[in-house]
Amino acid sequence: METRKVQLTGGSTYTVSLPKSWATENDVSAGSEVEFHSEEDSLLLTPKTESERTEGTLDVTDLEGDRLTRAVMTMYVSGFDRIALEGTKITSDQRRAIRSATQSLVGVEVLEETGERVVLQDLLDSSELSITNAVTRMRLIAESMLEDAVTALVENDEDLALDVIERDDDVDRLWFVVSRIFRATLRSPRAAKELGLPREDCFDYHSSARQLERIADHAAKIGQLTRKLDDVPEDVADEIESLHDDAAEIVDRSMDALLADDSSTSTELAHEARESILALDERARHVDELLRELDPHEAQLLGLIVDSLSRSADYGGNVAETALQKAAPRP
Repeated sequence: METRKVQLTGGSTYTVSLPKSWATENDVSAGSEVEFHSEEDSLLLTPKTESERTEGTLDVTDLEGDRLTRAVMTMYVSGFDRIALEGTKITSDQRRAIRSATQSLVGVEVLEETGERVVLQDLLDSSELSITNAVTRMRLIAESMLEDAVTALVENDEDLALDVIERDDDVDRLWFVVSRIFRATLRSPRAAKELGLPREDCFDYHSSARQLERIADHAAKIGQLTRKLDDVPEDVADEIESLHDDAAEIVDRSMDALLADDSSTSTELAHEARESILALDERARHVDELLRELDPHEAQLLGLIVDSLSRSADYGGNVAETALQKAAPRP
């Protein structure tokens, strides 16, 4: 750490010198413009940059299948607006993996395609994206998935179960958007300013979005298990529906706490959500007792569903904990 003494020049202007090593490393010299970003009692200084779209190149010669798909997604989340995928020869299998990746990302399209190169372009303006809207949308989809997954189980509706499984892709796409926005705020104070949110809030939304993504995964898992089951005994079905209602209430109350503008309201809702988890765990144990009277295979599958509902409630509890931290006074 270096220190500088603030000087008063011209009787009304405060000035401070820049460390020469920092200026040299960032191409700042006499006449250069820099940007100041105010964050409460801190002032961040960065070299002024043009808002050009960032480009990245990835050698995909040795990548294929899921590894290639994951590499493209990682480049997107890292913040590249244009992604050039290059290799000695782009095979048909690699092209399928690339298409799979683009279909899993919001606003990404193939801009250029040759035998040795595929260029992807993010068509969305990152400055117009809202992390709050993305998280809210994730909430709506994840909660509806969980509800429909239990309905599909109780009503033995295989089509609805399949629909729940397919909706998991929608939540994943939004999760990648949230991750991309969050990482942008870590790299640039300007990105946080464009969002109109403190970076601490962006972290809280990103953390909560991860919990929602996991809830959606468990809803999809329930859908998959439902397709392996026949009619569920009525008493067990009633208990699972009640368990879902309790879990959904915890998730819903936790998200209300996270998004509440008033800190006292947020704190109260978050405490209520977390305190409800103990009662839900007790109900889950009661359902497990009922399952012991069923066929072992059926009991195992239903036990996994009970576990997914319990875990979903726990993820809601994690959101409530984040809401408490968000509402707490800051030093």
